[in-house]
Amino acid sequence: MKEIKTLESNVVYRNRWMSVREDKIRRASGAEGIYGVVDKPDFVVILPVQDGDIYLVEQYRYAVQGRYWELPQGAWESDPQANPVALAAGELREETGLVAKKMTHVGYQFLAHGFCSQGYHIYLATGLSESQKQLDAEEEGLVSKKFALEHFEQMMRDGVIKDATTINAYSLAKLKYLL
Repeated sequence: MKEIKTLESNVVYRNRWMSVREDKIRRASGAEGIYGVVDKPDFVVILPVQDGDIYLVEQYRYAVQGRYWELPQGAWESDPQANPVALAAGELREETGLVAKKMTHVGYQFLAHGFCSQGYHIYLATGLSESQKQLDAEEEGLVSKKFALEHFEQMMRDGVIKDATTINAYSLAKLKYLL
């Protein structure tokens, strides 16, 4: 049995990447309220690791008005139901020009389940070889770079890495002894 019943749901905003809805709800106690929910398709985050190095991307993030290093990640808006491993391989090549011989599924997490329905699959990419980047128009200015794992961990400790998804994905892979 659901703890909260949806009485009414209205999409108040929609674009190619997301929709925002406002739901009128009733709790088990009978109290009514509203929830604002961001609906976005799931995405993937990829840990490209080889020979003690990890590949990161840096791009301008408009919402926080700055450039930040993070793991390659993304979704295909044109195919929101894409196979996650195919999506991971595609995003890796698109953003870094790397092709992985092996993609290991690390886990599935929610991005911000207090207000957003989006989740993400985490993949460890190994057996890397270089190819050509295939950046989307929205990725203008994206750069990729290889870092020693020790340096990457220091970047997290120093607060240089600010993307929670990146820190979470790496931490989960370490906790599962995959790194």
